[in-house]
Amino acid sequence: MGHGPLAGVKIVEFAGIGPGPFCGMLLSDLGADVVRVDRATGKPGSENPKDVTSRGRRSIALNLKDPADIELALKLLEKADGLIEGFRPGVMERLGLGPDVALARNPKLVYGRMTGWGQTGTLAHAAGHDLNYIALTGALGAMGRKGEPPCPPLNLVGDYGGGALYLAFGLCAGIIHARESGEGQVIDCAMTDGAASLAAMFYGMRAGGIWADEREANLLDGGAHFYDTYECADGEYVSIGSIEPQFYALLLEKAELTDEGFQAQMDRSKWPELKQKLAAVIKTKTRAEWCEIMEGTDICFAPVLSLAEAPSHPHNVARGTFVEVAGVVQPAPAPRFSKTPGAIQGLAPGADAQRDEILESWGLT
Repeated sequence: MGHGPLAGVKIVEFAGIGPGPFCGMLLSDLGADVVRVDRATGKPGSENPKDVTSRGRRSIALNLKDPADIELALKLLEKADGLIEGFRPGVMERLGLGPDVALARNPKLVYGRMTGWGQTGTLAHAAGHDLNYIALTGALGAMGRKGEPPCPPLNLVGDYGGGALYLAFGLCAGIIHARESGEGQVIDCAMTDGAASLAAMFYGMRAGGIWADEREANLLDGGAHFYDTYECADGEYVSIGSIEPQFYALLLEKAELTDEGFQAQMDRSKWPELKQKLAAVIKTKTRAEWCEIMEGTDICFAPVLSLAEAPSHPHNVARGTFVEVAGVVQPAPAPRFSKTPGAIQGLAPGADAQRDEILESWGLT
């Protein structure tokens, strides 16, 4: 299978949605052998190149109500380093695949449990989605414009940032511990916990009296005129993040901002007025014109690109940030490793497409 830094690591992923598949993609991209347990439907599936977050693993379909298939799942877990499951608390136990059973069969197994609310707590058994999880942590309430509802940040903060990335990190840490100690363990990865962790700096700033519980009133939430997005003459947008004094001075120079008011960079009382003045200046040129003036300088500037535009930007092209696989443009594996680079191991598999291959390579019959 893979040749990245996780080559030789075996992961069993019980098929799910959102953060579970994304976690499996991250591990596969870095070389792990990720076997996805799909629901048995009686007919084989086909590869799906458009299911980007399911790329790079192999599939076996099992009927998890059939004792024989439950036993086969346990035999896979005996060979595995880690497990990914995203069911509500108690589901895996009812299937006969809970942590006690799995760890009895494989004491070194790292059992990764992905949920929104966590395995415990007053909401543990309630349904929810990314937006709900980040709402409960304070993160969502800090995002958006003054006087407007909080702005949903796609599902990047809860599902992927607070969920999948924390589970991938937890699995890697748990596997290192298991290889050194011989002891596996259970990872209770809640998106509420992860999203709260992501907001650590803002809780610190609030405690220090430099973050207000208001939207668009702070240094990094669009409150400052020097840290926001602005509309250009052609209706496109640019982003400016000139926080440091030397970067701010360059912004004033390149945008030809001679109004004396701009010298009071950190005077919060002047931010709304200065934002209006800067917006008027940015509106006088197209996005391309501002890129010609500002891109590549220390202003801390970038054009706001669409999903269609981003893969073609010269910087992304130079780094190979995006790749095309089977006609689908998608992000390349990240991060980069100098000695053991990751790679996309294949398309999203059809259900049960590699049953025999999996059983043979994992030493099962």
